[in-house]
Amino acid sequence: MGRTNPTYRDALRAIEDRWAEFRRALRRRDQPRFDQLFEYAREHADASGLLNHQNPLVPALFSIDLEQEATLEDHEERLEVLERRLNEQRTDEETSEESQ
Repeated sequence: MGRTNPTYRDALRAIEDRWAEFRRALRRRDQPRFDQLFEYAREHADASGLLNHQNPLVPALFSIDLEQEATLEDHEERLEVLERRLNEQRTDEETSEESQ
């Protein structure tokens, strides 16, 4: 026996199909970005399917937001490390100049 209700992944695929014309109209540089957004949504398809929301676009958008938030958090952490290294380097240079 098969499923009578479509899965969330089926619904997500249908959304992506409906947006295909929009994707084709995007500049080439933006098409991979568009594809990445749907990849983010697919990464959370199991959780989204459990939600069983009336509008499957809502959990897809939330999934995309979660992934972008994680990316932003990673970038902030990397920036903090780089700023800390830069400050340490400046401090070392100042100390070196003072000792000369």
